[in-house]
Amino acid sequence: MPEKASITSSELATLWLTYQEKTMILRILEYFIDKADDEKAREIMTSLYRQLEVYVGKIVEIFEQECAVIPVGYTPEDVNKHVPKLFDNGFDIMFVRLIKEISMGMHALNLTMTFREDINILMADLTALSQKYYRICTQYLLEKGLLVRTPYVPMPKTVEFVKNYDYFGGLPINPFNQKRTLNTLEVAHIQKGIEANLTGLQMILGFAQCANDSEVKKFFHEGAELAKGIVKELSELMIQESLPAPQSSGGNATQSTVAPFSDKLMMYCTSLFCSFSLGSTSLGTAFSLRNDLPVKMTIFTKDVFEYAHKGAKIMVKNGWMEEPPQMVNHKQ
Repeated sequence: MPEKASITSSELATLWLTYQEKTMILRILEYFIDKADDEKAREIMTSLYRQLEVYVGKIVEIFEQECAVIPVGYTPEDVNKHVPKLFDNGFDIMFVRLIKEISMGMHALNLTMTFREDINILMADLTALSQKYYRICTQYLLEKGLLVRTPYVPMPKTVEFVKNYDYFGGLPINPFNQKRTLNTLEVAHIQKGIEANLTGLQMILGFAQCANDSEVKKFFHEGAELAKGIVKELSELMIQESLPAPQSSGGNATQSTVAPFSDKLMMYCTSLFCSFSLGSTSLGTAFSLRNDLPVKMTIFTKDVFEYAHKGAKIMVKNGWMEEPPQMVNHKQ
């Protein structure tokens, strides 16, 4: 056996995807660090930036060792720090927290698709890094009063088992069928959906008011309406249970209309959020046992998928979608 085996197709794929995501995050962090008003927030983002730079360098090194072309990803040309603030009131850390949540899922999955020890360790380290900064950002937002905890519930004193099929009820076909109260698993996923869409809504509103291309601007406005609709529907589920629905207490878009990022970067970031939404909604569907919830979640999934597909077409039309490495076409 050679000292270091060649990388496999799945390892190449995970490295390529990680490079795309990390170079995008670096560009966004460069802008947020420059515009940060809060010193602690700047310290968190600066520390994260320095560590991510190291890992991007490691990925480049592996590509070079394998004589593979370095992906374009996102470069300093995709960010302009010398423009007014596009977001205010803690949005920078809200964004970093959500992007680290996305990264945790990505790296954990990537870890299962790698075989070579150095790449496996790389993904494991990135997973740990994402977990670390997710915790840091969570504590920061809690201290600033910018993050709402999930509702509290009395601790169970006995173990209960489902006694009949009415536990799964909830569809409107039988008006006399009473819906049971939501369980804690369902509330957790509903609240997570509201929280993620509130942050995504503020992000996409900011993107909409500064995008240069008219078609891109329209696309972002459509995304804002989609996020609003999801937040409204999920919030109604909480209100029906007499539970407080989380609301955004920060992270507002300013009135600036000057883009700090290229349309290409903003489209990719939105695409990444859509992918996260699809995965998160699917997970919520799997763990929701009241029949009306999977039906609602499935509609969200359909709407988000169609929106993401429309965005992909815009990226292709403008030459913004970098193509992942392809397998050999033996027919040719």
